[in-house]
Amino acid sequence: MKKRLVIAVIGLLVILSACGNSGESTGGGGTKSEGSTLDRLKEEGRVKLGVANEKPYGYKTSDGEVTGVAPEITKAVFKEMGIDTVEGEVTEFGSLIPALQAGRFDVITAGMDIRPERCAEAAFGDVEIRYGEGMAVQKGNPKKLNSYEDIAKNPDVKVSIMAGANQHEFLKELGVKDNQIETADSISSNIAAVSSGRVDATVMTEATLREAVASADESKVEEVKPFTQPEIGGESVMSYGAAVFRKEDNELREAYNAELKKLIDSGKILEIFEEFGFGEDNLPDDVTTKDRCSK
Repeated sequence: MKKRLVIAVIGLLVILSACGNSGESTGGGGTKSEGSTLDRLKEEGRVKLGVANEKPYGYKTSDGEVTGVAPEITKAVFKEMGIDTVEGEVTEFGSLIPALQAGRFDVITAGMDIRPERCAEAAFGDVEIRYGEGMAVQKGNPKKLNSYEDIAKNPDVKVSIMAGANQHEFLKELGVKDNQIETADSISSNIAAVSSGRVDATVMTEATLREAVASADESKVEEVKPFTQPEIGGESVMSYGAAVFRKEDNELREAYNAELKKLIDSGKILEIFEEFGFGEDNLPDDVTTKDRCSK
């Protein structure tokens, strides 16, 4: 009787062990039974896309559609890959990479600048857009601010920036003190900080700033013109944006890059640019993702 009981227990343990191993990761974003993330996306015909709410790079329309220059590039690329359904979800910029790592999204796209610290956390696709900086101030520009350097020169100036954005590092490198900087989780909150007089300026990418000021109370806030693009160590801080993937999803990233190249070479990407106010100056140049990750 005891012998039979022991045999039964051993058999049960073997079954449980087999069940526990059935979902073992392959390192490709899926499981052994599911294959790679690319295989899964092609089989399902859909991809989950994370986007930051930063017009015109990415945003949600009044009817709930996720659009913007970055999502539309991604939609065009995945369509050529045979994946027609892109399910976009807008979230805070700073939570994009953590959400990607957690498996909430298959890919994220927000014109996110390729930077070494981000490359350490996720895998960027090839460069698909480049862009410069911009600044908004109170109407009339009472503090006479025309550059990031002007903020550094005046310790009384307060500036608001998007949490997790590149501008924090740019400002610090140029000598702006911590006590001069505030952060907010949305573009509208940064603009509101200027309009209310709580801060003297807000800084962000030029296209985002232009859209934000156009939607604000123009009697209280204005875009700085002329504006001097910042340089750090004698080099421009031009940003280079790309789609972002989990590090284990190499097959997906390479397939995406192949179709992105066709989109760029054909000139179709410029058509998407122009729809959202970008132009030839925003097309990728000779700078590569590898260059940016190793800076």
